[in-house]
Amino acid sequence: MPENGTERAACCGAVTVAFPLTFMVIGLVGNILALVLVVRCYRAKDNQQKRSFLLCIFSLALTDLLGQLLISPIVIAVYLANRSWDTIDPTHNLCIFFGFNMTVFGLCPLFIASVMAVERTLAIRTPHWYASHMNVRVTALVMLGVCLFICAFGLLPVIGLGEYTVQWPGTWCFVSTSNSQLTRNLVFTSIFALLGILSLVVTVVCNLVTVETMVSRCRNKATMSHSSKQWGRITAETLIQLLGISCILLICWAPLLIMMLKMIFTNTSLEHCKGFPLDTQNPDLQEICSVFLTAVRLASLNQLLDPWVYLLFRNFLLEKFCQLASAISKCSTNQWKERSIALAEESRQTEA
Repeated sequence: MPENGTERAACCGAVTVAFPLTFMVIGLVGNILALVLVVRCYRAKDNQQKRSFLLCIFSLALTDLLGQLLISPIVIAVYLANRSWDTIDPTHNLCIFFGFNMTVFGLCPLFIASVMAVERTLAIRTPHWYASHMNVRVTALVMLGVCLFICAFGLLPVIGLGEYTVQWPGTWCFVSTSNSQLTRNLVFTSIFALLGILSLVVTVVCNLVTVETMVSRCRNKATMSHSSKQWGRITAETLIQLLGISCILLICWAPLLIMMLKMIFTNTSLEHCKGFPLDTQNPDLQEICSVFLTAVRLASLNQLLDPWVYLLFRNFLLEKFCQLASAISKCSTNQWKERSIALAEESRQTEA
């Protein structure tokens, strides 16, 4: 068993328990700070018009926090066990629990981001309809429906549509690609990838529509009343946060989802990746396993980065950043002017 763990450590590179432990701490701190800040903003009187959006942010931060609490400790335990999953999970029940959490807390942020994008589009494109039909209660029901749907989907392998098994390099579990249930596994994997890509497409399309609407309204900025300008500032802040979260989702999840679809269409299995060490005689298979593991790790960063987008992309910090950029720009301009004047003086003195 120790030799097997050593081989797993070698195949993964110089990755120690410090990495998942550091990521877990950063993710927990960011999500807790985001939750506290959202609650404070939700209670503020001047944020009445964006309470539905704040509820979406709260749901996203809470989902990421729960994902960190339920997934990261298992990964850390596996690393401490020298990457030997059988040592801590002889009954395989923990693997099923881990795979379920990977599915649920993978799709939930994607769907919540889509709900946020649709909510902002409705608020900006159809403000009168939004004001009369949308409220916090409706948003909460939508969030609850999304969570129940994804939880039901994550339970499909438990009832036979797919199978959660240990994945290379032995530190995580997800749906198997073995030949014993190949059709069922492919169906589950296909639905997972299609749901993820669909949510990304909805998010991007809604954001583009929202940006186009905001740009057209900015042309009439001079005729806006004070309340309209305040609403514009609130909308701009939420839009920036929404775009930031959307970019994080695209960067973190697009490689994994696209690779999963590519594997499905090319009938590629990752079953060979379960060997330790990997088959050194086939560099193509080695590359597939390594790229897939990198894509999974990149997707796991989403839970860590989401809250910091909300924490950093706020009006207060954005205004400070703009002030700093303006000061630097003015300083550079003044230095350039002084340098130009000095060169002109030297040129005149030389001519004289």
